[in-house]
Amino acid sequence: MSEPGTPPVIGIIGGSGIYDIEGLDRVAWKTVDSPYGAPSDQLLFAELDGQRLVFLPRHGRGHRIPPSEINFRANIDALKRAGVTEILSLSAVGSLKEELPPGTFVIVDQFIDRTFARVKSFFETGMVGHVSMADPTCRRLGGHVAAAARKLDIPVVHGGTYLVMEGPQFSTRAESELYRSWGCDVIGMTNMPEAKLAREAEICYASVAMVTDFDCWHPHHENVTVDAVIKVLLANADKGRSLVKAVAPMLSARGERCHAGCHTALDSALITAPDRRDPQVLARLSAVAGRVLKG
Repeated sequence: MSEPGTPPVIGIIGGSGIYDIEGLDRVAWKTVDSPYGAPSDQLLFAELDGQRLVFLPRHGRGHRIPPSEINFRANIDALKRAGVTEILSLSAVGSLKEELPPGTFVIVDQFIDRTFARVKSFFETGMVGHVSMADPTCRRLGGHVAAAARKLDIPVVHGGTYLVMEGPQFSTRAESELYRSWGCDVIGMTNMPEAKLAREAEICYASVAMVTDFDCWHPHHENVTVDAVIKVLLANADKGRSLVKAVAPMLSARGERCHAGCHTALDSALITAPDRRDPQVLARLSAVAGRVLKG
């Protein structure tokens, strides 16, 4: 595992098309075991102009795992064990605003978590921890991603709220209008508890929400369908690959821990008294919280 202060290792979580990037070297699929069960798939280790990258297909290759059955804990734990220090999370979303049409990329900085069937924390009975989620994404990382998107002329909005629904069904029209009334910008099914777990694992996290449709609220667009989503998704995948390739050298320059505090998120999070901590729970936390549990 890489320590946060060392040269960064960039993890990319996304669809199967994202990791097919021209110019990758030292490419190898590897199995990374986790005490939290099996990740969505093997991890793809690669280098791009000397920068280490680790790709994880969120739904598995071939998109075989539905949102509610993704083992988010195993995914983040495996990335941490692979040395990942920053995560670029790319996901398809619906737009809840007229000014965010399909093809737009939103660099999310806030979430509303409406999921209910997922395990959302590495901490459990025997070792309790509470991390701050006031600012759930990394400002530094998000800034680099937005800058890279602008250089590529990708329509991008830096900042926005992502409503995470349970799925796998799409929204009712009433739900869509409710979320619009809350001021949400996009809606999807995958970034929670992913972002919460990345924070607990002290990994910088940036969410790139790639708009594929207008959900079902828009009076002049058809209700969202899988066929319509896939059509835009393929175009967005091309942009996503270009974005990863452009942002990688920007992130390579970081030599110290993230100034936004992502790499030290657990400094004041642990609350269970040392003599009451469960050794079995601590063993499972060895990767994600090992820095603060040492000694």
